[in-house]
Amino acid sequence: MQENKKFKLVSSKKTRYLLPNILTLGGVCLGISSIKFSIDGNYSLALIFILLAAILDALDGRIARLIKGTSEFGKELDSLTDFVSFGIAPAFILYFWELNNYGKLGWAITLIYSVCCVLRLARFNLTKIDEQQLWKSNYFEGVPAPAGGILILIPLIFELTDLNFKLNIRNLTPYFTILIAILLVSKIPTWSLKKISISPKATVFILLGIGTIFISLLYYTFETLLVLSLAYLISIPISFFMFKYKNKKEVLETSDDDHEDVL
Repeated sequence: MQENKKFKLVSSKKTRYLLPNILTLGGVCLGISSIKFSIDGNYSLALIFILLAAILDALDGRIARLIKGTSEFGKELDSLTDFVSFGIAPAFILYFWELNNYGKLGWAITLIYSVCCVLRLARFNLTKIDEQQLWKSNYFEGVPAPAGGILILIPLIFELTDLNFKLNIRNLTPYFTILIAILLVSKIPTWSLKKISISPKATVFILLGIGTIFISLLYYTFETLLVLSLAYLISIPISFFMFKYKNKKEVLETSDDDHEDVL
């Protein structure tokens, strides 16, 4: 008699796959919960949940690679979670907060952002880096979904801060949402920081910086988040020119090598 094959998410010998997937599922729960809080009008808590989902998204992949728990299942689960937590949830938060005041146009902008996010994730899953150009793995093509999910919330973040610049930033929400949607599907190179080399001498300063940011997020959550979001926006043109410089440098080195081979 043939033994009945039972469905198993992971084999008993590979339980290390569970931890990254649990973190990923935690991220999708946070994303869905943020929609619930935005419906209730609790935008501060909805925003914090999106931030926590982004932190979990940054951790699950790195932990999976660290403990050698990467899998195709985890990759697909991560993409689906990113779409829910950063493609749907932030758009709904903005819709309930401001975009619903624009009627059908506001709903159309919400759909446009979500569609751009799912297109960006689909393209990311199909992206393959040439082994001869591994330096490109330190760059994303377009703004990543977690970053985009936080960037479109900048108008809301600004309103939740204690800053008083007498700016009516709500009116910029539709235009800003469209801008971030375009950046998601664009081919502008942005830093991924996946394979950044850190000098041992700089480790202490980096840990000090991370600790400072963590403490700032605890006591000045929205102000710190606003500064970090604006800093990321400023880094986009910088990463673009850095990418172009490295690409041009590699092309010149390749042409020189070909010229030497001919000689």
